[in-house]
Amino acid sequence: MEITSTPARDRSVLRLVGTEPALLLGAGRALMLQVAHPKVAQGVADHSDFRDRPLPRLFGTLDFLTIVTLGTEEEADRIGAVIRRVHERITGPGYSGNDPELQVWVNATLIDAALYVYEEVLRRPSGDVAEEYVRQAAMVADVLGCPPGTQPADLASFRAYMDRMIATLEVSDTGRDVARAVLSGRGVWYLWPALSLNRLITTGLLPEPLRTQFGLEWSPARERALRFLLRTGTFCYLLVPGRLRRSPQHLALRRSRRRVARRAGTSR
Repeated sequence: MEITSTPARDRSVLRLVGTEPALLLGAGRALMLQVAHPKVAQGVADHSDFRDRPLPRLFGTLDFLTIVTLGTEEEADRIGAVIRRVHERITGPGYSGNDPELQVWVNATLIDAALYVYEEVLRRPSGDVAEEYVRQAAMVADVLGCPPGTQPADLASFRAYMDRMIATLEVSDTGRDVARAVLSGRGVWYLWPALSLNRLITTGLLPEPLRTQFGLEWSPARERALRFLLRTGTFCYLLVPGRLRRSPQHLALRRSRRRVARRAGTSR
């Protein structure tokens, strides 16, 4: 299915929030929420090489989001078409990569993680920003070919959707296996200091019901350590003016374009 570009697609708030480098703190939360869905977890386990190549898989997701957020309309539609073709090959018992229900969930986890870091970690005033971010971020699902009207239409319905999903999801054994592989960072052991910090942050930012289902240990001491790290880091981070924090946007877009072009050339 071809997507018709909409010249007037507004991405101003998507760019304002999405270009905060600190949003990377929520990457683990988004991924863990995704694999908390049994069908997503099974698709990842059956069709992804994340166990052996975690960094390329992460960069692939970041490149997609960077181009959709910062690139041209044509680039967003083009990379969306590539992802849809990849998803056509992701099928198995009870799941499909182009299932609108799963597409909505995956996109919702990205929106949720971005807003969580923006509101709860950076303590930025949201209000109309959060409302507009939800509306504009729906274009990610549109680019992927998700049927119109399947995304939550506003902030209230988005919050209700997330609450309902988190309350009803049942993490599978496959989901727990995927989560262990993600948090262990197998294949990038040389990054162990960053991996240890990532495990602490990812575990601490998860909703408690899902953290329990994943079997992840947590304690008041770890909670205090995480809150201290986040408060200290946020204080230092916000001392840097926003324009300077977000200044490397064009460099990030250039790198993403380069990696996408390289992968396209390799796959031919």
